[in-house]
Amino acid sequence: MIKLGDWNELKIKRFTEHGAQLDGGSVGKILMPARYVQRNMRPGQMVTVFVYLDQSDRLVATTETPLARVGDFAFLEVAWVNEHGAFLNWGLMKDLFVPFSEQKMRMEQGHSYLVHIHIDEETHRIVASAKVERYLQEPARKEYYRGRDVEVLLWHKTPLGFKVIVDNSYPGLIYDNQIYTELHSGERHIGQVITLREDGRMDVALGRIGKGRFRDFAEQLRDELAAAPDGRLPFNDHSSAEEIAERFGVSKKTFKRAVGTLYRNREITIEESGIALNALKSETKTAE
Repeated sequence: MIKLGDWNELKIKRFTEHGAQLDGGSVGKILMPARYVQRNMRPGQMVTVFVYLDQSDRLVATTETPLARVGDFAFLEVAWVNEHGAFLNWGLMKDLFVPFSEQKMRMEQGHSYLVHIHIDEETHRIVASAKVERYLQEPARKEYYRGRDVEVLLWHKTPLGFKVIVDNSYPGLIYDNQIYTELHSGERHIGQVITLREDGRMDVALGRIGKGRFRDFAEQLRDELAAAPDGRLPFNDHSSAEEIAERFGVSKKTFKRAVGTLYRNREITIEESGIALNALKSETKTAE
């Protein structure tokens, strides 16, 4: 069974002047154009290729890596527009088509949009839709518990925070009070589930939540101190939340908890001008 718009492992049957003919089973031979044929390839060898449709709607194989596959949500740039719709650059020779009927607003060349990639039921072609809500699912409650790690695709800013797509399937939201650094649509991050609401949407946070967040940042802060001149950083309780968020990408609460952890472990000293790593201070005194 050939997976259209996805990776397949196929056997090389023979070579022609046009490239390698691959065994597509019930669908017949699939051409891998000559530009993708490597010198060490031989008949009978298995190759991993991405299969899609060429300009004539024939199956074609490539070793190029696309920016997304069928079933994915992705943030892609418009390469060109014609009277039928927009064409997105998804990393392959043939651009990805978005008909006007699948656009929320008229797409413009050079702009990027979040789309869902799928196979059109009528034409059996690979297409994309900007009407992504219809492709979002409701997560299983027993699987998405508080603290579970998830992959987060940033969608767009709202008055409440940043809409996201969780694990390439589910709707989610990062609230404004959980955002401590500048975010941009299309970015992918690792986050954690805060809660799964009754409507099926997830509240998520970037990074870790709970005690794990403070432990992780304490380690990060220790590493930053070790890399800083004289093992010192000009931040302490008197630093503003804005300064801390800009420098470290965390809240002041997380920063203070991490400082407290390092101080209790006698790893740092809290000074008027900031914090200092004790190990480096001791090494400096010994050297003197």
